[in-house]
Amino acid sequence: MVEHTSSSIEEGYLTGQFLIAMPQMADPRFAQTVIYLCAHTADGAMGLVINRQIDSITFPGLLRQLEIEVADADDQIRVMFGGPVEMARGFVLHSQDYVQDSTLLIGDGVGLTATLEILKDMARGAGPKRCLLALGYAGWAAGQLDHEIQANGWLHAPADENLIFGDEAGSKWDRALGILGISAALLSGEAGHA
Repeated sequence: MVEHTSSSIEEGYLTGQFLIAMPQMADPRFAQTVIYLCAHTADGAMGLVINRQIDSITFPGLLRQLEIEVADADDQIRVMFGGPVEMARGFVLHSQDYVQDSTLLIGDGVGLTATLEILKDMARGAGPKRCLLALGYAGWAAGQLDHEIQANGWLHAPADENLIFGDEAGSKWDRALGILGISAALLSGEAGHA
């Protein structure tokens, strides 16, 4: 039996990193987005957009729709557009101080939980210290994301917890580019060829 370490299994994949849309991104659902990749393997990829707030839905309003009773739900928790796939499904990216049996520990202190229990815990103040609630997700079939990166559609960068969980969603794209030390004004839509 061959034993694999997690680093050898994930070598060449971007789980736990940011995808940053290039300025020429043609798909309006992903223009100027930053996506946190929750999973990226040979079978495909899944991530959550972290910089598109849904203004028409509040956390207390979402709890009411789900018939979760709470006295004082935190209206500071924003509901984000996680991506165009399964928009009625909720996902919570969060700090690893909160873990359930169903929590996916992604790495670098970030977990992903998609249960009603985490929403109930968040509603009564017993959830994770830091969190981002998203409806829907971004998904790619096997090899699709790799092809989009090679076609100059995305940049990738190390993830930053403060960027994931921080406020000011509108500036996250520029700040994510800043992780790479570049400015949007200096990016070209043309891929280089040798």
